[in-house]
Amino acid sequence: MPVEMTRQRFEELVSDALDLVPHELMAELDNVVVLVQDRHPEDETLLGLYEGVALTERDSTYGGVLPDRITIYREPLLESCADEREVVDEVAVTVVHELAHHFGIEEARLHELGWG
Repeated sequence: MPVEMTRQRFEELVSDALDLVPHELMAELDNVVVLVQDRHPEDETLLGLYEGVALTERDSTYGGVLPDRITIYREPLLESCADEREVVDEVAVTVVHELAHHFGIEEARLHELGWG
């Protein structure tokens, strides 16, 4: 049974997770927005998604583009957790995981570091 939580409370958890990221890293974010949606339209189990051009892949031709998007999917996260404490932890892991993609860290390395 999914954890019940208002959208507002869930969005607060995403904001809290962003606040846990060191200021030095947050200062390096470039042209990125973090959004909350209920579900990914094609993969209903997806917890988060980074869409954009990682900082490590940008070159002199990068410019004039819409912001990169990090989307955190509320319903699958709530469904995968047993209680609010677990939701807090999973939201933090998901936010860090997707931010890491913005910095060019690949999936395999994230799993090695325990952020998979």
